[in-house]
Amino acid sequence: MALDVGCGTGRFTLPLAPHFKKVLGIDISDSQINVAEQYNTASNVSYMVAAAEKLPMKNDSVDLVNASLAAHWFTIDKFASEAMRVLKREGCLALHGFIPANEIEYKNLSHDLTVVMLETWDTLFQHVDTRSTDHMLCQYQTIFEAIPLKDKERITDINVKSPMTIPEIIGFFQSIYMFQQFLEKDAERAKQFLIHVERRIRDILGEEAYSARLNVYMKHYCVLACKH
Repeated sequence: MALDVGCGTGRFTLPLAPHFKKVLGIDISDSQINVAEQYNTASNVSYMVAAAEKLPMKNDSVDLVNASLAAHWFTIDKFASEAMRVLKREGCLALHGFIPANEIEYKNLSHDLTVVMLETWDTLFQHVDTRSTDHMLCQYQTIFEAIPLKDKERITDINVKSPMTIPEIIGFFQSIYMFQQFLEKDAERAKQFLIHVERRIRDILGEEAYSARLNVYMKHYCVLACKH
């Protein structure tokens, strides 16, 4: 049994399906769970609305508690206590996040594209939640310290290169919480901001804008632990 906490639309839930008999994804957002259910393609995966601080599982019933790009939103001491409760003996806890490495690589245009990326993040970081951002920027050091297990490890600075098209890059920015915060404060300005970012990238790429796959770098990190 695997439990994916803060699963959102199921982006990191479905990849667990081939490795477990049952997978449950939970999130506090009704709308996110509705989307996850709509796109569920695995018969052994299910979803429900529930909080990270009150996991809907029996004691000692779960082999893996996973949280990807989500743990920085939890009340960590309560979540950690719940994770310890539901995990079986030899069960594992896996928490994963990333911070932008602020670099785009494409032929001889990398510098100009990276400038756009840096300036985009500068704007988005004006709409951060300080508590969650602190967890991310320290690469889950504070979360690692809060896990009440001796067998644990924190792995940082995992550089990941993701080839992305322009629509995928813009879609990524649209999906992150900082843009959603921006959208709530000033919807028209937020939409125009992303239109401007896309136009700048297309202007740099010229005729190649429609076919180019740009290498976008992100710095990932994780906390892994085992209950004995």
